[in-house]
Formats: sequence, structure tokens, C-alpha cells
Amino acid sequence: MKGLILAAGKGTRLYPMTRMICKPLLPVYDKPLIYYPLSVLLQAGITDIMVIIPEGEEETFTKLLGDGSAWGVHISYAVQKVPRGIADAFLVAEDFIQGDSVCLVLGDNIFYDESRDYLFLKKGRELQEGALVFGYYVDDPRPFGVVEFDENGNALSIEEKPRFPKSNYIIPGLYFYDSDVLDIARNLKPSARGELEITDVNLEYLRRGKLKVAPLDSDFVWLDAGTAENLLEAGNRIREVQVRTGRYVACPEEIACEQGLISVEHVHALGDELSKTLYGQYLQCMPVPVKKK
Repeated sequence: MKGLILAAGKGTRLYPMTRMICKPLLPVYDKPLIYYPLSVLLQAGITDIMVIIPEGEEETFTKLLGDGSAWGVHISYAVQKVPRGIADAFLVAEDFIQGDSVCLVLGDNIFYDESRDYLFLKKGRELQEGALVFGYYVDDPRPFGVVEFDENGNALSIEEKPRFPKSNYIIPGLYFYDSDVLDIARNLKPSARGELEITDVNLEYLRRGKLKVAPLDSDFVWLDAGTAENLLEAGNRIREVQVRTGRYVACPEEIACEQGLISVEHVHALGDELSKTLYGQYLQCMPVPVKKK
């Protein structure tokens, strides 16, 4: 399975902050925003990752993430010259996907499982056919894309910003698809706003009877850091979790070590390079991970 991070948005809702810096490079408490979607892919066991970035940002992203070897994975980059919607990510990454299944995560979405089990990702990783999206419960789903599903996780309907929602579950920016997603994306028509909509991809899988929905547990945290207010809220939430638990959220070095991609000695060496920061000291003190049975 391949992993895609869509990090090519202009971040206009965050102006003037994003006039000089790409949105996924903004800090969320103690680490760049893009560390959070990257960590989701690592938690899912995906080691071949492409980051879709805006034109002119190749050097900045490469300087931050490199080729992924520091975390035992492979990271490549592709430029989306014109923002054409979320579903355009599949067309930009067509040669990279090459008929594999794929997990797409949005570059401004933050996911955190308080249990740290991330069992919901296992469902996506084991996807053999069709598509899997996640249902996140909110009190007022009207501003979002709302999904209705049955007790077996079969999607029944998807509506964008409905006046009268059929459920309280919305779809966050994390999607698993089989290899059919490329053909579906190729045949999409731009919406009224001129974009290739991810909702239309999901609707096609729904029409085929191949769209599954996995509801997320109540202790699961999802944050969209697309506005200044949400960015601040996300930073405060991450700080609260880390102070309360003593464990870092979205630490790629720790996740890679737990996944067996790099050694604890390598993590300690990476920590030595950042020893003047709390982040580096956290890496320096990382214990040998206990293998899960």
C-alpha cells in the first residue's frame, strides 16, 4: 500500500501567516503540522510515501523530511502546480501509485488515538477491495460531509453540508482506496467550484456498493488545523495530551522505532542532534520498545 499526503493547499484561510510559509510547515505546538499526517501513515505501517506539495516548495520540504531514511521509510515528492481539489492528488501521483492500493491523508488534519493502539488504521491497511472512510461523531454535522451507514459499516449515503443530516458522523481527511481509485479519479468531472471532489470519489464507491465506514471511538481526537483558531486549538490540545500523558503525539522517530523500522540507538542519535530542545531530550530518553504480541 502506498501513502499520499496532500500538502499543496495555499492556506488562504491562514493569511497572512501562509504568505511566506506553506501551511503544512506551520508549527502545531512543538512540531511541524505535516508531522501529524506523516505519523498516521507510519502508524499504518506504510513505508512508501509521496508528499504532494505546492510549486516552489521542493527545497523546504526536502530540508525538513529528506528522503525519509531517518525514519526507515522512503519519501518522494510531487508538485501540484494548480490546486484542483483533493481527488486530483491521485492524478498527480499516478505514476507513484502504479496500481497499488493507497491511503490518502490531508496535510492539515491531525489524528490521535488516546489508547495509542491505532486499531482503526489496521482496518484500512488490510483493505483488499473497495474503499474505507472513517466516521467521526460531532454534535452538529451540518457544516461537513455527512455519512450514513448501517450496523455492518456499509455506507448508505453521503451528503455535503446537509440542512437535515441523516447522521451525526462526518468524514475526516483520511481515506483508504483500492487500485480502482485511479480510474475513478480519471473520470471525474470538476464540480461547480472547478475542483475534483473527494466526495465524488466516495460516491462512486458507494454506487458500486464498495464503500465501508469505520466509526471512530469516543476517545479518538481529530483536529482540522485549517484556520488560525483551529491551529491554536490544535496546539493547545497537543500540549495538554503530552503534559498529561508524558508521551509525545506524532513523533515519527518514536513510531518508526515501535514499528521496527529504525533502532532505539538510531533514535538516541537523532535526539543528540536536538539535545537543546525538549523534543530532542525526549528522543534521548526513549526506552527500548516492547514488542506487541
